[in-house]
Amino acid sequence: MNSIPKNSFSLLLGISWRQFQNPENIIEMANKKGANAVVLFVFMFLINFVVSESDNGRELELLLSFKSSIVHDPSGFLSNWDPSATTFCQWHGITCNNLSHVETLDLSAKNLSGILVSSSVFNLPFVKTLNLSNNHLYGEIPPDIFFANSSLRYLNLSNNNFSGHIPNGFISGLVILDLSNNIFSGKIPREIGLFSGLKFLDLGGNVLLGKIPISISNITTLKYLTLASNELVGSIPHEIGKMKSLKWIYLGYNNLSGEIPKEIGVLTCLNHLDLVYNNLTGQIPSSIGNLKDLNYLFLYQNKLTGPIPNSIFGLKKLVSLDLSDNSLSGEIPELVAELRNLEILHLFGNRFSGRIPNALTSLPNLQVLQLWSNRFSGPIPLSLGRYNNLTVVDLSTNNLSGRIPDGLCSSGRLFKLILFSNSLEGEIPRNLSTCTSLQRVRLQNNRLVGELSFTKLPLVYFLDVSNNNISGNIGEQNWDMPSLEMLSLAGNRFSGKLLPHLLNAPKIEFLDLSGNEFSGTINPRFGTLAELMQLSLSENKLSGEIPEDLSSCKKLVRLDLSHNQLSGQIPSGLADMPVLGHLDLSENRLSGEIPTKLGQIESLVQVNISYNHLTGALPPTGAFLAIKESAVAGNDLCGGDTTSGLPPCKKLKNRANWWPFMACSFAGLLLLVIAGFGFLFMRGRNNLEPKRVENGDGSIWELQFFDPKVSKSVTMDDITLSLKESSVISRCKEGVSFKGKSVSNDLQFVVKEMHHVSSLPASFWFEITEFGKLQHPNIVKLIGKCRSDKGAYLVYEYIEGKLLSEILGNLSWERRWKIAIGTAKALRFLHCRCSPSVLVGDMSPERIIIDAKDEPRLQFIFPFVDNKPFLPSSYVAPEARENKKMNEKSDIYGMGLILIELLTGKTPADAEFKVQYSSMVEWARYCYSDCHLDMWVDPVIKSQASINNQNQIVAAMNLALHCTAGDPTARPCAADVFETLKSAFRTSSCLPSLNFSSPV
Repeated sequence: MNSIPKNSFSLLLGISWRQFQNPENIIEMANKKGANAVVLFVFMFLINFVVSESDNGRELELLLSFKSSIVHDPSGFLSNWDPSATTFCQWHGITCNNLSHVETLDLSAKNLSGILVSSSVFNLPFVKTLNLSNNHLYGEIPPDIFFANSSLRYLNLSNNNFSGHIPNGFISGLVILDLSNNIFSGKIPREIGLFSGLKFLDLGGNVLLGKIPISISNITTLKYLTLASNELVGSIPHEIGKMKSLKWIYLGYNNLSGEIPKEIGVLTCLNHLDLVYNNLTGQIPSSIGNLKDLNYLFLYQNKLTGPIPNSIFGLKKLVSLDLSDNSLSGEIPELVAELRNLEILHLFGNRFSGRIPNALTSLPNLQVLQLWSNRFSGPIPLSLGRYNNLTVVDLSTNNLSGRIPDGLCSSGRLFKLILFSNSLEGEIPRNLSTCTSLQRVRLQNNRLVGELSFTKLPLVYFLDVSNNNISGNIGEQNWDMPSLEMLSLAGNRFSGKLLPHLLNAPKIEFLDLSGNEFSGTINPRFGTLAELMQLSLSENKLSGEIPEDLSSCKKLVRLDLSHNQLSGQIPSGLADMPVLGHLDLSENRLSGEIPTKLGQIESLVQVNISYNHLTGALPPTGAFLAIKESAVAGNDLCGGDTTSGLPPCKKLKNRANWWPFMACSFAGLLLLVIAGFGFLFMRGRNNLEPKRVENGDGSIWELQFFDPKVSKSVTMDDITLSLKESSVISRCKEGVSFKGKSVSNDLQFVVKEMHHVSSLPASFWFEITEFGKLQHPNIVKLIGKCRSDKGAYLVYEYIEGKLLSEILGNLSWERRWKIAIGTAKALRFLHCRCSPSVLVGDMSPERIIIDAKDEPRLQFIFPFVDNKPFLPSSYVAPEARENKKMNEKSDIYGMGLILIELLTGKTPADAEFKVQYSSMVEWARYCYSDCHLDMWVDPVIKSQASINNQNQIVAAMNLALHCTAGDPTARPCAADVFETLKSAFRTSSCLPSLNFSSPV
């Protein structure tokens, strides 16, 4: 666009350019010269034209400057940003106003990567809406961002990798400011209070420090305030009471302390108050009872004490009340009957006492009632469930007595019934045996009697009635439990034979029938349970031989047949069970020798064969090498090392004179072979030992590779040559990654810069060496390390592919399932095959590369850097955010979120979760429980959802909700996740079609 010269019209009128820019000067000059209205109109038009042309040129320059800063545009979204085009108003992502100025720039979720230059789109003079969210932009944002543009009304930079401090300054007319889910650090600027027009402020999911500035209370127009998932400390400002327009407060997942300010009670517009996972103390202020519009009150995971204020029971619009995991005490009053709209009541993990109030039975909308781990006593209200809409009841770990109410399933929607560890008596109500919506039932550790009637429930996958006084001959009943995965009848008085009727549960993985009075032989049909991983038949009266058919259970990890009357030999077929890890055959009448092959099971780590009639030598391999004395006592065995306490076995006498000669000859030949291999091994090993090398600038580096091929190809110069801006491929919280290439043979690799090297623990570099030994087809291999006084770097293999987050939206269901299986396989390897187990630390789509063969490759980080884990805002388990420690269950939580994303196409950062739900997990639980499949499955895969695929999708969501359970102990292990996914894909036709009840 060519603008008209600035002095053209000013020369014509005889005025200066500065005068020409001011319309008032033009009017005054025109009046003096006697100009009429038409001339004035022409003058004004020309002014606007010239100024507009000048602004358009500036806007074009700023837009092209922004485009030049983008280093990665995988979808080619900016491809039509062509300076030769007639107007930039037709460019992707741009909307112009009537004067052809940029009014809206929306580039959200385009997978753009780059660093914003100082003169950029923030300087567009007329832009009102600027949305760069859900990309991979990084670096610090320009320091003048809040000075550059007074026209801006909507600014969204969320879900990127922006770092540095939040700039000072303000824009008084800004209405929405969203900087969430980045890596912003430092304190919240005091100038935040000068954003006088803000209605929406989200700074959550960063690493902001310090206290909440009191100045924030000056934003009296604010309706939505989110500062969650940071590292904020100190108390919640009492001045918050000035923000009377607030409807939403989310300050959870910080380190806030002190009491909840009573001034919150004056925020009468509030409908969502969330202060979870902090260190808040004291009592809940009674002033919260003034919030008559409150729908959601979440105060869980704090250190609150005292009783629940009676005023809270006057919040008649309350839908969800969660005060769990505090130190609250006292009784729950009958005033709870006033909460007529209440759907969810979570009071677990406190010190409440007294009786469960009868008033709960009158709440018509009550769906979820969780009061576990308290000190409640007395009976469960007999009418509970009759007039409610119950889906989940968990009253476990209390001191409850009396009978189980027979109306708990009156809603027809109850899918989770958890009553274990109480003193409940009487029989299990017959009504529950026809509750076809049930999925998870845990009644163990009570005093229940009578017979078991839970034998024909099609959706139950978890049933535990262990340690009661239930009796009867269950072998005579017709079982129809096609979804059953876990069954424990241990510690009761069941009797009779274990007949095949019991085995009509093709998906069963965990079966515990121990501690009963079963008799007869072990039925060979146990071998048909292909998914079985744990089988315990101990402490019964079983006799006969161990059937060879058990060896058909190829997934069996634990087999316990101890304390019976079994006889005969140990079947040699047990050695064909590839993952058997625990074998207990103690206190039986087994005889003969131990099969030698049994010692060759690599997975076998614990064996107990004590108190049988076994003879002969212990197998000299595997778990028998250092077996304890108590595990072999009471037999006539020999061999083993000193820990076994067994006598040495007698050596066989020489049978021929030629034997010593042959043995010596063979030994000599063997030594020559070993020497040859040893030479080659040591030569290769020397290449993998740490080396000290001098770089071109004279610096000394310690360099070590873990792969012989790489050690011959990559040099220190190759690594340092890659450390330049043009080679950057990613930036994240733990460092910058560069793409490198060997000069000698073009071998590509990735160099990751390590931050905070001086604060690394002493064990770090040793552990890195151990990680270098890990090899798995679904894991990105660590191939080297180097360090000096100038810095430290890790070297990884280069994977040609794209991040899962970049391509997920276009994947078919089959590809998504393949990715889920491969990721679970990698996680199983790290957790179950490595000793000690290796943590991923941040299980997210950003950690998964989809390679050229469509296989997922998992990248793991090192969470012990700087003596604390990296804590992204969304994919780290809630308990890990609180205690700043990772464990295996934290990784499982992240795996669950990945599954939800694969199924729904949504991410934890989606705006709808911030407005209606506390998290994507809560949304997923709601959808899975109450919505049709069409309401939550990703539209991209909806059209592919055949009956089998629908079953796979439902099974995967079921697993995802297990993985994201609030209680870490309720989450499955990595091996179970993998086996469940694989099983669902293979046997999806056996799954109940389109079932949406939540499993947790």
